Amino acid sequence: MSLAADVIHTAVEMNCSGINSGSSGNVSARHPDGFLITPTGMAYGDLEATDMVLMSLSGAVVGGTRRPSSEWQFHRDIYASRPEFGAIVHVHSRAATALACLRQPIPAFHYMVAVAGGMDIRCSDYALFGTEALSVVVIAALEQRRACLLANHGLVACGADLPDALQLAIEVELLASQYLLARQVGEPVLLTDDQMAEVLVRFTDYGQQPDDGGINGK
Repeated sequence: MSLAADVIHTAVEMNCSGINSGSSGNVSARHPDGFLITPTGMAYGDLEATDMVLMSLSGAVVGGTRRPSSEWQFHRDIYASRPEFGAIVHVHSRAATALACLRQPIPAFHYMVAVAGGMDIRCSDYALFGTEALSVVVIAALEQRRACLLANHGLVACGADLPDALQLAIEVELLASQYLLARQVGEPVLLTDDQMAEVLVRFTDYGQQPDDGGINGK
């Protein structure tokens, strides 16, 4: 598939997975000329490759006839400041948005919180959607992180590529729902910084590695 088709596929998948609905949220992927992003206010299931908007890192539309997502500024600024990211998924998922409306982060109640890159998953300060101010608070909340909550808004997840970003968004939404459920019974016992540091070290070589060569290198 083309990169445009991959972006559309990811946007459709985030709705099918239940972490987003309608035309809310947005998806983008890094491109040699900047980044491709979903257009504003269009149903993802109706999108075609020609509906994708190509933007430069200076913020100019350089390809496509549609208006870009209203959140293009924080996508642009994330790509400009974090070269390790190749894709961004923004959703209005239930549990993560509920926490964002409480303006509360996801603390180290479960070791999988480290999947976002740190000891917790931060919640940004509030800023109006589609503004430079929102971009500023998103960049701050993402410092040394791969995901963050947006106050009174939703969730942003970043990855090396589109499947990586989507999977992280799904994982953070699951963590948010688990945290909210635990809080209905009591106050979750948090892991210590030392315990989370161990997890972060373990995550550096977790899963299948390119040079594994099979079990025991065979």
